[in-house]
Amino acid sequence: MWKDFKKFAFQGNIFDLAVAVVIGSAFGAIVTSFVENIITPLVGILAGGIDFTGLSITVGNAEVLYGNFIQSFVDFLIIAFAIFMAIRVLSKFKKKEEKVVEEVIDKQEQLLTEIRDLLKEQNVK
Repeated sequence: MWKDFKKFAFQGNIFDLAVAVVIGSAFGAIVTSFVENIITPLVGILAGGIDFTGLSITVGNAEVLYGNFIQSFVDFLIIAFAIFMAIRVLSKFKKKEEKVVEEVIDKQEQLLTEIRDLLKEQNVK
């Protein structure tokens, strides 16, 4: 059991996942700051400063704060849109980078590559 656990705990995927979680949380802080400090005020200006948190309804002795739910939902939509736009911008940069990295292969190198691939196919059969 210890051997299996050690194999599981120290394989590369666990470390990759740990790095992804740390970077993801840091990115989450950046996105949250971007939304709270830039996007939300701009949306507030465009929407006339609407704040849903004060909306509530009293039923008997209980006060239902449905405005908080609406505000949380609006905040979620803003954050989701901000993340979508950030990923979209990053993917455009990545596509540009991939285009730059592509190399032009001369005919001689292309023929040698085809011959190599044909030889590999013959050896597999």
